[in-house]
Amino acid sequence: MRRTHLFGGSPLTVYLLLLVAFSVGVMSVRLGWLPGGAGSEPPGLGRTFSPFWETWHLVQKYYVDQEAVRPERMTQGAIQGMLASLGDVGHTTYLSAEELSQLKKGLEGELEGIGAQMTVRKRRPTVMVVFAGSPAQEAGLRAGDVIQEVNGKVVTGLPVDRVAAMVRGPAGTEASLQIVREGEPKPLNFRITRRKIDVPSVTWHLLPGRPVAHLAIRDFGKHAHAQLKEALRGITQRKVKGLVLDVRGNPGGLKDQAVAVTSEFLREGNVFIEQDAQGHRTAVPVKPGGEATYQPLVVLIDEGTASSAEILAGALQDHGRAKLVGTRTFGTGTVLKPFLLSDGSAVLLAVEEWFTPKGRQIWHKGIAPDIEVPLPDGATMLLPGAETGLTAEGLAKSKDEQLLKALEVVQKQIR
Repeated sequence: MRRTHLFGGSPLTVYLLLLVAFSVGVMSVRLGWLPGGAGSEPPGLGRTFSPFWETWHLVQKYYVDQEAVRPERMTQGAIQGMLASLGDVGHTTYLSAEELSQLKKGLEGELEGIGAQMTVRKRRPTVMVVFAGSPAQEAGLRAGDVIQEVNGKVVTGLPVDRVAAMVRGPAGTEASLQIVREGEPKPLNFRITRRKIDVPSVTWHLLPGRPVAHLAIRDFGKHAHAQLKEALRGITQRKVKGLVLDVRGNPGGLKDQAVAVTSEFLREGNVFIEQDAQGHRTAVPVKPGGEATYQPLVVLIDEGTASSAEILAGALQDHGRAKLVGTRTFGTGTVLKPFLLSDGSAVLLAVEEWFTPKGRQIWHKGIAPDIEVPLPDGATMLLPGAETGLTAEGLAKSKDEQLLKALEVVQKQIR
């Protein structure tokens, strides 16, 4: 059976696409789901597990709300707690059979959800973009809304991947959200019916009055590299002189896509370095033939930039290819491998750690921007999909100070 890794890094987060396409870090090239297997019983297992079974039987016998005692849910909660104890919060994780199915569809580009993109601001899951014509837009959800509850459960402080898993779901089902909105005295409640959403991984727009393209990569799903190649061809035809590459809120995706996408901007060197549990390091080289290795380039990052997006940002920074503008990234630096369990659920387990080409650790640290620019409170990000009809005056008056700074930096590089 082919062995593959999963995402490599994300918080699984964090840009939470409130669709189904939530990455779980840097997933590997192919999704070959390995059987979990029972394995051999470790020494002292009986003594170690005695308190667990004692608690299990106490709950079954004495807990006052017996309708809430559901063995399957208790088992899932126990697995989640065990994985959480490892400290790889938001990355190493457990997926139910339904969540696993949604993840696979998302990586294949089959998105089902409410049609909103999320990032993290001040460690809170915050709506970044609401897609035109989506259920989220029709319900009245707005960029800047902070998600407080999902389906009646408080999500404050939860890893974004868990919030994402609660929001996404099959088309036709309903998600209940409670949000906090600036200017509103009380939380607002939304009931949004999920449906299939067609959102590309890569979009771009020529910024008004400037020979600069704003190129955004939403995630590193199966088609990210192909869509980037198509975008770069269109940009070349417009005789663009500079690029602002936007990976704000990008939660990551497939490892092969991270390598291929990053290689479009580098001529040589390594994309990143992997280290296994035994401390052995393997460099992952740039693929030759990149189409955008010379244009002036600036990269936008934020707290929601994770996983594969951190691989991209770290490589471009280490090679001196681009300045990073924005805020420190999420800080996920482990490579996941999926293990299929006997009931159809799965454990996504971190089996390797990754570093930037210069050996910088990303796990729990993130990547610091060269130029730190926080997004002002209440401001919304400008992204290519919302820039149609934008004038030069409108751009200058935008509150997206991160984009404006990136534009200023890249223009200084244009000859």
